[in-house]
Formats: sequence, C-alpha cells, structure tokens
Amino acid sequence: MSYFVPMHTILLETERLLLRQPTTDDAAFMLRLVNEPSWLQYIGDRNVHTLEEAEQYLLNGAIKSFETKGFGFGIVLLKDSMVPIGMCGFVKRDFLDHPDLGFAFFPEYTRIGYALEVARATLMYGKKYLGMKDVAAITTHDNLPSIRLLKKLGFTSERTVMLGEEELLLWVNNGIIA
Repeated sequence: MSYFVPMHTILLETERLLLRQPTTDDAAFMLRLVNEPSWLQYIGDRNVHTLEEAEQYLLNGAIKSFETKGFGFGIVLLKDSMVPIGMCGFVKRDFLDHPDLGFAFFPEYTRIGYALEVARATLMYGKKYLGMKDVAAITTHDNLPSIRLLKKLGFTSERTVMLGEEELLLWVNNGIIA
C-alpha cells in the first residue's frame, strides 16, 4: 500500500530516516498503524476504523500535542523513498513526571535498526532543542522488543504504574543517551 506523504515540518534527520510533524494527510497511514496486531497488543485498541476517525485521532492527539506542547509523535519516513514506516516522539501524560518517549512501526520495518536510530535521535532532539533532562517510557510487561530498545537507549526500569486497570513498567532515562 502506498501513501501520499506531505512534506511539512521536518523535526530531525538521521542517516536513513526523517522525522516530521504529522498532518491530517497522514490519516491512511495512521489507520493502518493503529490497527496493526503489534499496536493492538502492546498499545491498545484506539477504536479507529475509518479514515475520518484516523484524521480525528491525529487532530486530537499528535497534532494537538505539537500545537500545545511543542512536541508530539512524529511520522518516521525512509529518507531515500519518503515512505512512512512508523511514529516516534514524546507525549506528556498526566500521571508521569516527565515526557514519555514512544514509538511504533509497521512490522516489515522492525528488526532493522530503524527504531533505535530514530529513538536515539529523538532523545538528542528532546535534550538539545526541547530542554528535556529526564524522559520516561512505559511498556507492557510482555513487550520485549520495546524493552530491549529502551535498555539500548540507556533507560532503566524504575517501577510499575497503573494505566486504567493495566499495570505497566515505567522506564526512566536520566539524561543518558546511549
């Protein structure tokens, strides 16, 4: 499946990837991502089943976060083809003291090092341009791919937190960018 990729605000560039702010033009991409089995298992069902719902999900989530907080989840693009492959960025959750690093990718783009590459650059961006010192992350207990990635990035497991009725692991990165 191909997607129209608008070129709006580029947040950062790595050797192989770009991270840019999302727009409502990303609705088809978002619709697929939030309905991937790995998203549903590790992040949860967002009840987004149409392009219109995906557009609203973007407007009320990542786009609103950039407008109100100056950061959010950006769209990860392959630099050579401009194909969107996932999301990475920060969100500020009310129940966490620090911004929360998050990421999600289409399954065909995992285990290639893209998540590590863009997450490392995102942490550096947060530190250099957003003044972030400490960054949190949350995972389910069984999300081993994300746990491995967070450890590679210098995160340590601090404690568990409750999100609704679900117990999650809270990870903290105290200014260390591995």
